Amino acid sequence: MDATLNNLLRRLHSESKNSIGYPVSRDFNYNALAPFLEISINNIGDPFLEGAYHLETHAQEREVLEFYARVFRAEPNQYWGYVTNGGSESNLYGLYLARELYPRGMVYYSEATHYSVQKNIHLLNMPSIAIRSQDNGEIDYDDLHQTLLLNRQQPVIMLLNVGTTMTEAIDDLGRIRDILRKLAIHHFYIHVDGALAGAYAAWLDPKPKFDFADGVDSIAISGHKFIGSPFPCGVILTKKQHRDRIARSISYINNLDTTISGSRNGHAPLFLWYALNQWGEEGMQQRLAHSQRMATYLLTQLRLMGIEAWKNNGAITVVFPAPPTGIRNKWQLATDDGRSHVICMPHISYKQLDAFLADMRIAQPTNGKKAELVLE
Repeated sequence: MDATLNNLLRRLHSESKNSIGYPVSRDFNYNALAPFLEISINNIGDPFLEGAYHLETHAQEREVLEFYARVFRAEPNQYWGYVTNGGSESNLYGLYLARELYPRGMVYYSEATHYSVQKNIHLLNMPSIAIRSQDNGEIDYDDLHQTLLLNRQQPVIMLLNVGTTMTEAIDDLGRIRDILRKLAIHHFYIHVDGALAGAYAAWLDPKPKFDFADGVDSIAISGHKFIGSPFPCGVILTKKQHRDRIARSISYINNLDTTISGSRNGHAPLFLWYALNQWGEEGMQQRLAHSQRMATYLLTQLRLMGIEAWKNNGAITVVFPAPPTGIRNKWQLATDDGRSHVICMPHISYKQLDAFLADMRIAQPTNGKKAELVLE
């Protein structure tokens, strides 16, 4: 068993050096929390209520929620949320609340939306329409307008992307609300899928419209992506009035059933609490600035090589034509529809990017032929 674990650890450390195509931050050190791994912690129940089970981290969970409620400009004491298993569960919860508010509502989402949304819509048995997306991944507002025009009789459940999977595009909430107003649609629910960019969108310049003060109803983010965690986790925040609609009492835990999962990971809120207290808003902004510098550097170097690379304004994701299979495998590049990307997470360094760029140079056409890339 020791040999198996040692080999596994070596493999994971080795693979992590070349993992630049997926949104996972690794600039964390949670060694101080190691003693808590000796305790089974279960955050069952509503984190804002005291229940019969006491091996929980609800206090830390509430502080995580308070941090992002402030960042997302939620009304004090009028928000609610919990730490989820990841962005997919957070999206499921947002859509669930929307369905309970508007049982006859139609869900609208762009083609660039994360695949979990379609799965969640299917699980909830909700009618939906996919809207075309633009080349940069942003929703096509003309197509949205025409589609809404044909379905004005139904309440609108709008899925707003704040950082699409492949291109980190951000849908324009202002334009979407203008469309709703022009069509005199008054019954709508807006859920934000901000799995990656939602965690730092408040510090982008210019800041996009996406938060509660801008008129959204719920926001989903991932915890293991920009914040960073050794295990997947996420956060869902919503208006307390939406949560009140689905709450029911469970006597044997002396708490309310307000979450998707019953038993919930109690370590995840603790780890997120530790990270957010360690960095604070200033530290998060510094990490974002570093990621943006890395993205600009990578974009510049790829273009100097003649590669048609691009990125959305403020994004930390650099998109380019898919390179040879060898490079995609070595650097674990997410690829779709002939495009690959590198996501410059806070742990990414010039050294890593230079090593990747060296491989890209070898693979570039030379006298009409592509050089063979030898991978060790």
